Amino acid sequence: MALTKVDLVEKMITELNITRSEAFKFVDLIFETIKEKLEEGTHVKISGFGNWLVKSKHARMGRNPQTGTSMEISARKVVTFKPSQVLRDLINESTPSETSTPKVTSSNPSDDPIKF
Repeated sequence: MALTKVDLVEKMITELNITRSEAFKFVDLIFETIKEKLEEGTHVKISGFGNWLVKSKHARMGRNPQTGTSMEISARKVVTFKPSQVLRDLINESTPSETSTPKVTSSNPSDDPIKF
């Protein structure tokens, strides 16, 4: 289930004991400020959470996967998000690592793999 603006408003109402209209104004103000800064091309950094960056992509040739015909993909700007190390650490604490493999040990030394 996704986190919505209404969820943020409800959290503000319960945590800060403010009215619904005030909470909506605060949430809207935060999002509008972030959007304005990104539109200006300014990076947005929220300490402990992450960074939003505006990157420019150059025009390039691409292929329509349905027809196979070549076409030009126009230049454009995209918004990317890079989580902070704090956020990455929090996320990785709560989920098991998918890349780690269990260490297999053997009682027979001749079964151990050769290390270079």
